Amino acid sequence: MKAIASSDRGFTLLEVMVALAIVATSLVALLGLINRSVTINDRLQQTTRATLLAQSKMSEIELAANNGGSLDAEEGFFADPFESFHWRTHYESTPLPQLQTVTVVVAWGDEKKNEAVDLTSFVLQGGE
Repeated sequence: MKAIASSDRGFTLLEVMVALAIVATSLVALLGLINRSVTINDRLQQTTRATLLAQSKMSEIELAANNGGSLDAEEGFFADPFESFHWRTHYESTPLPQLQTVTVVVAWGDEKKNEAVDLTSFVLQGGE
């Protein structure tokens, strides 16, 4: 009977354990990356929604200013399905009497995280 060489017997237990440790470490790192990717994707979606809502609110302000409405600082929440977003407006005068600087801030989530989008524009009151 022919003797089997040690290199022909297959993997040792130590080699299998090292390979499993490498695979397990890789899987843990991969799961961490997937979790981070989901978190970043959610934040980007919220930022995009807030930007679109701020643009919508700025359009409302510009329309009201063109129709002779008053430009007073206001704040509130958006209607369903965006009730988690809070908005506020801030106005500053400029050297030109009918022109004002308007800032719309749309915030969401926890105030401690400071998640908000700011849009600033010039609005001509009562003009085109």
